[in-house]
Amino acid sequence: MGTTSQPPGEQKTNIHFLKPQQVEAMRDAAHEGRHGQRDDAIVTLLYDCGLRRTELSAVDRGMLDLADGVLRLPTHIQKDYPTEGSPDPATVELDPENDLRTERTLRSFLSTRDDDSPALFPSRKADRMTGKGINDVVKRLADRADVRPHTFAARGDSGDVTAHTLRHSVAYRMLHTYDGYTLYNVRNRLRHSRLATTERKYDHFDTV
Repeated sequence: MGTTSQPPGEQKTNIHFLKPQQVEAMRDAAHEGRHGQRDDAIVTLLYDCGLRRTELSAVDRGMLDLADGVLRLPTHIQKDYPTEGSPDPATVELDPENDLRTERTLRSFLSTRDDDSPALFPSRKADRMTGKGINDVVKRLADRADVRPHTFAARGDSGDVTAHTLRHSVAYRMLHTYDGYTLYNVRNRLRHSRLATTERKYDHFDTV
């Protein structure tokens, strides 16, 4: 017998997200470990730019332009490449509200680098951290900070936090922390191919 998929409403109810103060707690917790500046930079970029873990794994230092305050994402590292609907290259403004300290965090991390790897986040065991490695960092910091994610049905446990939780949290932050953002802005930030995708996932984040 096949499994029965959840109705769309219940799928939305189960989306985990963090509030800004919880992400800040994770960033603080990063500096309790051996790779504090790196781990802080990982959480910050995921939470600022809404990157997927595999995208962040593929980011090179050359894609980061701190002089202009942007991250340039070529097509080949984005989700759904290669397909007929492959995404366009994207230029993502870093910290548009100037409250996440993204550029300062990245400069601090890059100042610790003494290698010549092109990867923004290299690994000691390979050329670059994998998506799993990045997710492991997020889960470790969530556990260390003891943050419990929110859902629309209940509260989760720290073990429910993943890199994708931070992506969901971008939508929550834009719609609840700042003024003037709409689902259209969330769609652009998260680089969904269609606005309908954003609405399907996050229209319940809007206040009615």
